[in-house]
Amino acid sequence: MTVGENGNPDVRLVDVTKRFDDVVAVDRLSLEIEHGSFYALLGPSGCGKTTTLRMIGGFEQPTEGEIYLGDAEVSSLPAYKRDVNTVFQSYALFPHLSIFENVAFGLRRRSIRGQTLTGQVNEILRLVGLEGMGKRKPSQLSGGQQQRVALARALVNKPRVLLLDEPLGALDLKLRKQMQLELKGIQHDIDITFVHVTHDQEEAMTMADKIAVMNHGRIEQLGTPTELYETPATAFVAGFLGVSNLIPGTVSSSDTVQLRRGPEVRVRPEALQGRTGEVAVGIRPEKIALGEGQSNTLDGTIVEEAYVGVATQYIVETACGRLTVYRQNASPGLNGASPGQRLTLSWSPDSTFVVDSLEGPE
Repeated sequence: MTVGENGNPDVRLVDVTKRFDDVVAVDRLSLEIEHGSFYALLGPSGCGKTTTLRMIGGFEQPTEGEIYLGDAEVSSLPAYKRDVNTVFQSYALFPHLSIFENVAFGLRRRSIRGQTLTGQVNEILRLVGLEGMGKRKPSQLSGGQQQRVALARALVNKPRVLLLDEPLGALDLKLRKQMQLELKGIQHDIDITFVHVTHDQEEAMTMADKIAVMNHGRIEQLGTPTELYETPATAFVAGFLGVSNLIPGTVSSSDTVQLRRGPEVRVRPEALQGRTGEVAVGIRPEKIALGEGQSNTLDGTIVEEAYVGVATQYIVETACGRLTVYRQNASPGLNGASPGQRLTLSWSPDSTFVVDSLEGPE
């Protein structure tokens, strides 16, 4: 684990709880965020991710628990005394000030003047792709450019941690995807820890090194984008990060599961992690082949077909329920499958994950 100069993670939460009257928004949450990482808090509305971010930033005080920035415990400190800056979805720029003065605002408050101020502002404007635009007003910029000004204003103070509260939510889809890659590049260049709150799983997976998937005020699973997608630990994570086919079954040996109303399928032994009894077998849609060829098979009938650009989506009715299958549109006329067609689906044991029974408690 990479840590800050003092040997501690940049952010550490220890058993942090936040209650609003009788509602528990964050429930005994503990996490560590390494120095220089791009860390995402991902989850649906009401999962506690924004409240967690606001507690790190000092906009909310925890009901219980401790918050550390480096080796300093900051739970009781107000926002302006914490070495963090926040970029909000609304940008919150000063409309009457030029872009240069918007970015310089924090530096002036710290009594930085003259060539030092000018040099730092121009350097950060260059970094975010706004070189030469310092004299413009916010109203003369596009939404994406305004977002970059907000980013520059936060970064120019070189905070220990930059907090991003759904910062791309107001942008259109194409610009949002472009800014995702630019934000990742900027974070890599400046080596400042970013903590990013989003409900958009694709956005989190594009930008973050580590993702904490939150549900009901707790971390459901923590890992890299690859770990969360390929080996989700729960049905919630499997369903929240992309489309997932989940089939109920019963563990029948160290590497097999008997599907309910279906055949026995093989899984990697480590996928079971010692589970016995009722489980659910998971397969991502793009891992399933239309036709035989892999060792796990299931017969079905295509009931729906939809062309979605990069792939064609098929809904296949099987004895175990309806499964979603993606087949990449690698060349025209490749697929050939159509509604009403009977076929065998197949997939590899290596592409199969296992989560706890769908009937169990949340």
